[in-house]
Amino acid sequence: MAHERRLAALAWACLALVVSTTARLSSARFIVEKNSVTVLSPRSLRGHHKAAIANYGVPEYGGTLTGVVLYPSSDSDPKLPTGCVPFDKKKKFRSPSGRPVVLLVDRGGCYFALKTWHAQLAGAAAVLVADAADEPLLTMDSPEDNVTPDMSSLLANITVPSALVTKRFGDALRAAASSANSDEVVVRLDWRESMPHPDERVEYELWTNSNDECGARCEEQAEFVRAFRGHAQLLEKGGYVAFTPHYITWFCPEPFLGTPQCAAQCVNRGRYCAPDPEGDLGAGYDGKDVVVENLRQLCVHRAANATGRPWVWWDYVDDYHRRCSMKEDKYSKTCAEGVVRSLGLPMDMIDKCMGDPEADAENEVLKNEQIVQVGHGTRGDVTILPTLVINNVQYRGIDGVSNFITTSHSAGNFKKWCCFSLNNFGIPGKLESTAVLKAICAGFKESTEPHVCLTPGMETDECLDNNGGCWRDEKTNITACKDTYRGRICQCPVVDGIQYQGDGYTECKAVGPARCAMDNGGCWTETRHGKTFSACLGSDLSGCKCPPGFKGNGFHCQDVDECSEKLACSCSHCSCKNNWGGFDCKCSGGLMYIKSEDTCIAKNMSALGWLVTALVVSCLAGAGVAGYVFYKYRLRRYMDSEIMAIMAQYMPLDNQHESQPLTTQETQQA
Repeated sequence: MAHERRLAALAWACLALVVSTTARLSSARFIVEKNSVTVLSPRSLRGHHKAAIANYGVPEYGGTLTGVVLYPSSDSDPKLPTGCVPFDKKKKFRSPSGRPVVLLVDRGGCYFALKTWHAQLAGAAAVLVADAADEPLLTMDSPEDNVTPDMSSLLANITVPSALVTKRFGDALRAAASSANSDEVVVRLDWRESMPHPDERVEYELWTNSNDECGARCEEQAEFVRAFRGHAQLLEKGGYVAFTPHYITWFCPEPFLGTPQCAAQCVNRGRYCAPDPEGDLGAGYDGKDVVVENLRQLCVHRAANATGRPWVWWDYVDDYHRRCSMKEDKYSKTCAEGVVRSLGLPMDMIDKCMGDPEADAENEVLKNEQIVQVGHGTRGDVTILPTLVINNVQYRGIDGVSNFITTSHSAGNFKKWCCFSLNNFGIPGKLESTAVLKAICAGFKESTEPHVCLTPGMETDECLDNNGGCWRDEKTNITACKDTYRGRICQCPVVDGIQYQGDGYTECKAVGPARCAMDNGGCWTETRHGKTFSACLGSDLSGCKCPPGFKGNGFHCQDVDECSEKLACSCSHCSCKNNWGGFDCKCSGGLMYIKSEDTCIAKNMSALGWLVTALVVSCLAGAGVAGYVFYKYRLRRYMDSEIMAIMAQYMPLDNQHESQPLTTQETQQA
């Protein structure tokens, strides 16, 4: 039954997406990003040529690569020139001059990505694929159908850049590289103009999702946010960049508005939808939960911008992933509001921005997301997550935009693309913080780059701003905020050997034997009239307990009125007066109060009583002295003699002569 529900949800999502997207199929735009290939040698081939950057691997944005073109021989295997079979691992490609190898392979026979992978394993620094037909350049994409786990792993580990060149240029390179009489074919691959830089500020956007139930791809995005946060915040604080997050949504077609699928996956009466996170409408969270959190994250960015701290969006997204995971069943409004408060963002502004997801009305924020999702300028349509756009140009190096329209318009292929996109994520590619930073830096004009683009290291100081949204003790100024190269983390500290424990965001508590020395272990303490009482006990390693004379939970203690509660000084002839932390008890009639017994005894006696007492004490003292003398001189002496007599029967003593034979009379007596 669960499997049937999942299939139904998948089928509905595909159908809804097909219907909702059909209206703009004819205007869908997929842009081919290009770099430059300049032939430096031989002289006969010198010139500049364009190449289409692949949709996988890591382009050297802002840089160049000079290398020698090599073409694999087909002597041992006719498939080698296509790169569809692995090259000899024992014989890495090397150029005679020692320059990096740019491997030229023929198009056809297998996936583009597989060619690049085989070349990378064989030592190539870059790959050029020669087209097999005279046609405009297109983007080499990763495979969409029949993707095996091995292929998925392969795509995630391709690091060398690739590009497609025209058939004419490819034929010329192949002929020169295959000729035994030709000099080395030296080319320079140039990505410096691949990223436009229209002004002194770089504008970039990340199309992402708050759903964390999509497996490795979600984890990769979360790790990217965590790793890139420090770079992003430093660039934004310096005013060098303008960053905007985006989230993809679809709408439910009119005929499906009354279905359970639409109700579970859409808000605002079907206007904004997201697929079910688990693909099962009867389990876990619904698609509408994802839409609402996506909307909240958009409004967090708007509120952060309005308060002059746009970089806080990165903190919110990272903290929400850590603290409010679907896997821990914490993906909720309550958890989100806790993160918002910890970062000092205005909750009322965010709520107003979000509006009412249940209303039958347009949502201004989500409507804008659907508008900008459509390509404009030099940027194509955004259809698969994650997608990174820098200066309105899609960043190549992650598999972000599907090229299904450039390959086929058939309904079958479109349906496959639709269902494949249900998880919102394409085949794993590279979303790596250092490569992304390099691409952003390529968006600055030469000599206008910020300092972070010119040095390998970078430090941030997020803890100075609202303590980074982490816990802090106002009394001691001890904080859980720790600044790192990749952004701040909220981690309970160790101070002077005292360990603090907690979540780091809302609570840290001192634990261990020495905890009372640091802010009294967080327990209650108070001083009055020169007297100090504390609820921190060294024997209790973590708790707080009110001391005797007080009551409470250890964090708040109040004095106990022993007098009114008849806890002490309740004997006859007693009068009680309460004081802070204790009480005073007095006895009437000249009596003396004994606290341990809670009773009164006489303390004044007559002269005769004192005389009798003195005589009794004297007698007792005399008896004690006499007993001591008797023991010392009489009893002790008697015991010594008895011991010596016993020992004499077994061994001769120094003061004895040799024993004489016993007489008959002595024998009889014995």
